[in-house]
Amino acid sequence: MAEQALLMLDDGTCFEGEACGAAGETLGETVFVTGMAGYQESITDPSYYGQIMVFTAAHLGNYGASPLDDEALKPLAAGVVFHELFRQDGNGVFPHWRAVESLDAMLKRNGITGITNVDTRSLALHLRDHGSRNGIISALDRDRASLLRKARLWPSMQGRDLARAAGAGPVRDYAPTEDDLPVPDLHAALIDYGAKRSIAVRLARQGMKVTIMPATAKADEVLALRPDGVLLSNGPGDPEPCSYAVDCIRGLLGRLPIFGICLGHQLLGLALGGRTYKLPFGHHGVNHPVLDRGSGRVEITSQNHGFCVDPDSLPPGAEATHVNLNDGTLEGLRLNDKPVFSVQFHPEATPGTHDAGGLFARFRAMILEHKGRGKEGAYRAQA
Repeated sequence: MAEQALLMLDDGTCFEGEACGAAGETLGETVFVTGMAGYQESITDPSYYGQIMVFTAAHLGNYGASPLDDEALKPLAAGVVFHELFRQDGNGVFPHWRAVESLDAMLKRNGITGITNVDTRSLALHLRDHGSRNGIISALDRDRASLLRKARLWPSMQGRDLARAAGAGPVRDYAPTEDDLPVPDLHAALIDYGAKRSIAVRLARQGMKVTIMPATAKADEVLALRPDGVLLSNGPGDPEPCSYAVDCIRGLLGRLPIFGICLGHQLLGLALGGRTYKLPFGHHGVNHPVLDRGSGRVEITSQNHGFCVDPDSLPPGAEATHVNLNDGTLEGLRLNDKPVFSVQFHPEATPGTHDAGGLFARFRAMILEHKGRGKEGAYRAQA
């Protein structure tokens, strides 16, 4: 018989279900995640550090799990909530040719606590109407008053610097495992605030050697590597406490081409003198429509963030390039006098559509133009 578990939100809303994943108890900000597939890439995205992920798809785990689909060496999500988790029947046959274990086994191996058989439709609607809430999943403590106290004592995501921990690795060169990559003729510094592996892969596909630097890297340390361009990665938490990152970016502006993604976009906005604010329930999923104002094209994008840049706070010369068509929030910007642009969404799209994958080619073209090579030196790699 499956072990019973509870999910308690800090407003007293409680959901019953069955324990899955690692045994125990976990706390975090509870957010809902849209998307029908790509659950492993989502769970291993470092941007979910400290969050309990509520999947809105009805069935999860259907095609198993594979280390080849991990976006980080160690998942940082606090917990997971499912309507129905596919349970491996134990015959050793997985429903996808690359799968080597069930999703439940992958969660256990990585110490991620979960709950299944939950009414996730009702839960997602509650979070949409009342905003993301701190919550606790527990199969150990079923005293609802006790769980509510724990959830209310958990710190808010607002004001928390999680990028420092998520991107704390040493300086290192990305070692590609993919086949048929071009011989690199450019060098990119990837500042890791909680970077997904696929960002480094996309840069390598654009003919770039990639050096990964920690979140706390200083501008002179980046410049000492003599890179051709800098990518500011995605990551978790509130951008405003990350003053070390803002100082670094200010020291790089005008000296190197810069491309920011997600948290990197928010940090760039702060470096330009702008402000950020917390969204009620954030954008988490793979089906968010975004208007590219330059081309007039609507792109379906992959997103994972709880904070946003206030476009009215940006200085003259910073142009809004992308707009979210669901709520009108800023999704991209560029500088008119410097080789700098950024987007709030995830153009590497793992998981998600590849509508915006061409931004990596745009980054390469911007670097070449900055170096004076222009279109003659452009390399049309796969996005």
